[in-house]
Amino acid sequence: MKSTTEEASEGGKLCLAGGEPRPEREGVTLGMVDEAFNHLLETYLASKHRKKTDIITRAFHFARHAHKGVKRLSGEPYIMHPLAVAQIVCQEMGLGSTSICSALLHDVVEDTDYTVEDIENMFGKKIAQIVDGLTKISGGIFGDNASAQAENFKKLLLTMSEDIRVILIKIADRLHNMRTLASQPKNKQYKIAGETLYIYAPLANRLGLNAIKNELEDLSFHYEHPREYEDIVLKLETTHHERLTVFEEFTAPIRQQLDRHHLRYEIKARIKTPYSIWQKMQTKHIPFEEVFDILAVRIIFHPSTQENEQNECFDIYVELCKIYRSHPDRFRDWINHPKSNGYQALHVTLMSGRGEWIEVQIRSTRMNEIAEKGFAAHWKYKEGGDRDPQDGETELDKWLTTIKEILDDPQPDAMDFLSTIKLNLYASEIFVFTPKGELRRMPAGSTVLDFAFSIHTFVGCHCIGAKVNHKLATMSHKLQSGDQVEILTSNSQHLTRSWLNVCTTAKARTKILGVLRKEDREARKHGEEALKAFFDKHEVPHTITNIDKLCRAHQCQKPDILYLYIGQGKIELGDADLATLRGKKTNNSWKRLLPFTTKKDKSSGTPDETVVVVDAPINRKQVLMLTEDDLRTRYAIADCCNPIPGDPVLGFIDDTNRIAIHKVKCDVATRLKANHGNRILACAWSETPRRTLLFPVAIYMEGLDRLGLLNEITSVISNELNVNMHKLNVECQENLFKCEIQLFIHDVSELQNVLKSLRKVKDIKSVVRL
Repeated sequence: MKSTTEEASEGGKLCLAGGEPRPEREGVTLGMVDEAFNHLLETYLASKHRKKTDIITRAFHFARHAHKGVKRLSGEPYIMHPLAVAQIVCQEMGLGSTSICSALLHDVVEDTDYTVEDIENMFGKKIAQIVDGLTKISGGIFGDNASAQAENFKKLLLTMSEDIRVILIKIADRLHNMRTLASQPKNKQYKIAGETLYIYAPLANRLGLNAIKNELEDLSFHYEHPREYEDIVLKLETTHHERLTVFEEFTAPIRQQLDRHHLRYEIKARIKTPYSIWQKMQTKHIPFEEVFDILAVRIIFHPSTQENEQNECFDIYVELCKIYRSHPDRFRDWINHPKSNGYQALHVTLMSGRGEWIEVQIRSTRMNEIAEKGFAAHWKYKEGGDRDPQDGETELDKWLTTIKEILDDPQPDAMDFLSTIKLNLYASEIFVFTPKGELRRMPAGSTVLDFAFSIHTFVGCHCIGAKVNHKLATMSHKLQSGDQVEILTSNSQHLTRSWLNVCTTAKARTKILGVLRKEDREARKHGEEALKAFFDKHEVPHTITNIDKLCRAHQCQKPDILYLYIGQGKIELGDADLATLRGKKTNNSWKRLLPFTTKKDKSSGTPDETVVVVDAPINRKQVLMLTEDDLRTRYAIADCCNPIPGDPVLGFIDDTNRIAIHKVKCDVATRLKANHGNRILACAWSETPRRTLLFPVAIYMEGLDRLGLLNEITSVISNELNVNMHKLNVECQENLFKCEIQLFIHDVSELQNVLKSLRKVKDIKSVVRL
């Protein structure tokens, strides 16, 4: 057993340094473990799987012995974690004995001296293969500065392509880690929650695990934005009675109508999750009170026969339309055209008696189970009932094929790799047709260029546009369901990096990056030859020291980038470079330079830029308290999100030991948490700010245009509030006023005061921070 005081990022395990591991207390913890195992067996025996209790019992005892004496940070025996994962796999995913055993054993190889070969000898090749896929690895193909998270995820996907149960158990493992995340330090909470939201929740969604996807999102939201989460939960509780009244009024006539036809059914209220509510509030820039689709209605019926299931779905739809008026543009037939994750249902939006649109989802019991348990539930409904999960489904096989294509084209950059995988995790789809009428599924938002690459790489590389429904369209044209698309090509067409801004699918992005990487390799080769020729011509020694001088002069992080820019013609070597090479040698390599952008210039009233040295060691587990002196001397405000005092923030240590402060909800920070979670620092603003620094903030407002409105707005900001405006952009169309203003303010409380004052201006309808 490994002897270390470091907790693992996934499991939260803790061994005591020195001496024997802390023994389990007799009675209490032993009884807890036995009770959990008995509950697992009872759940398994209640399922329709073949009853292989012997191998499950052996796996439990083996795992219990392997993890003996080890505690989680919560203080409970470590074996409780594998048991909990196995319980999720059995109860919430509906998997069988092989998956349960693999879940019980999933940390044995990683955390003990047992090997994959030991697992294979005792439990067979299949379980050993799954456990190996779940075991983290060290090092990797991305190099010394690689993201270990991306490397681990890549191995997971490689094994998943052989057996889908690997990723299902991994999601169960992540779900339990999220349920017990409170025992982890703050920086680990940010890392694990960010990674979950970035990769695992979309992955669960792609596999049809809707209930688990929702819980992963809500748990991540809870740890990343605790104040917003608690606020939404409180508002949901406060408005619960009102929603219940609306639900009862709306469903009463539906029940009467369905009862007349002697249908067996149940009607449930589906409440939007706190995370999805928050997402809509952020996207639409609206308060909680203006989110009108919090309530939806779900009708789950028992079909008279399996063959009559689809007909009965449409029969119920017809009965609903006899009671309420339906929205003509909000009917979704996911029965004849299932989503790629297996989801089937009819969605219809009806006008209630209160004048509100309410969505109704019509599902059979089979469709409902698939909606909650995804592909795992598919296997139960296969003929014979004993289909091996690794055989998969038609759409699952197509998705795995795409994953394999991405994996077959290794990407050296970990961020690009995870971003490309993430592009392929969304389940929203459209259906388009080829000129010959062949139906093709594409992710929602796909462009003509995406469709071209879905046909063939050659077609994509030479695409110049398309005929969409017999009309000419550009490569960036977004396709809609039902479009018929004919790709137009030209041999003279040549792809560029800007195409990455046009494509939206993982397949197209992977192919474009592959071609660009090949071109970059050729450009680097030419650049290196040109640099050598430059050195030879001017009789300059061809040394690493001289190459590093040019790298610093042209702000290139490494020689490969310098070669690339020379080969592409972005850098032209000349007299200035020669002067740099022959200039006085300096040695500042010990310094860590960090830009800071919020020091106030008294003469201009606007921020300028200074450079400071970071020389003090950072304790990555402590919460860093950010004072104004710190911001002047140690850290930099990230310009991608521009956090201000009062915003929930975190820190990120980059490759040069620089520390940037990001908002917790920043998109860049989300990617960093998912790729480099070990570099994340928990941060908080000092409670006694001196308010001498100014921070840039952009706000957006809409209203009804009138004479003098802009003058009134600027008067409030400058004269009443004494806030400095840096930039102003106004647009007025058809009596609608739109305005974006960049301000320099001290903190969130001052910003809230600005927003509150502007909302009081007559004819201003909405004011939000961007």
